[in-house]
Amino acid sequence: MKKLFMILTVFLVAVTLQADMPQKMMKHKMFQSVPMDKATILQTGDAKMFCPLCGMTLPMFYKTNHVAEVDGKVKQYCSLHCLVEDKEVNHKDVKNIKVVAVDTLKFIPVEKATYVVGSDVKGTMSMTSKYAFSTKEAAEAFAKEHGGKVMDFNGAYEVAKQDFQKDSMMISKKQTMMAQKGEMIYKKMCQPTDEKFDSPAAAKAYVVKNGLCKGLNGKQLQAVGLFLSRR
Repeated sequence: MKKLFMILTVFLVAVTLQADMPQKMMKHKMFQSVPMDKATILQTGDAKMFCPLCGMTLPMFYKTNHVAEVDGKVKQYCSLHCLVEDKEVNHKDVKNIKVVAVDTLKFIPVEKATYVVGSDVKGTMSMTSKYAFSTKEAAEAFAKEHGGKVMDFNGAYEVAKQDFQKDSMMISKKQTMMAQKGEMIYKKMCQPTDEKFDSPAAAKAYVVKNGLCKGLNGKQLQAVGLFLSRR
C-alpha cells in the first residue's frame, strides 16, 4: 500500500510539472524557430510568410533566413540551401544578400556575418547546419559549445553548393511523402479548388486567404501546399 502511494505521488508531481510548462516552450521546440512577433519579414504579398521556393513558414526557420533582391523584388528564403537553388539552379540574379544573425535576430549583410558550419544543432533544408552571427566572437562561442567550423559567407556558400545535390535528394523524399499525406488531408479537411499553383508558398497563401481548410496545423498546411503545387 505504501509503495502504491509513492507511485501515485510521483505520477501527480510529473503531471503538475508538465501542466506548468510554459506554452511558448511547447510551441517553439526547434532552435531555428521564433514567435511570429519576433520575426522580421521583408518580402511582401499574400505569400510573404512562406519561403518562395519550398513553402516553409519563415518564422519557424527564422534563424536560418536569408533575404536577397531577385529581379527587382525582395525574396526571403528559409535557408541558405534555397538561396543556392535560386542562384545556381534557377539562374536568378541574386544580389544584396542578407542573413539573420542568431545572436541578434536582425538581418545583416552576409559580408559582415560570421558563420558556424556543421555544428550539432540541426540545420534547415540541409544535413549540415549553417548559422550566422553578427560577430566572430559570438560565432566562436557558439562553435565552442556546439562544434562546427567558423567561416565567412563565401565558405558557407561553397559548403551549401557542395551539399546541394545530396540535400536535394533528401528533401525530395521527404516532400514526396508529405505531399501524399497532404492529398489525404486535403480530401478530408478542405474545400475543393481547381486553382493551379506554381509553388507550395502560393498554394499555402491561397488556402489561408480563402479559408479553404479548417483546423490545420503548420505541418498539415505545408503538406497540403506541397500536394496542391504538384497535382
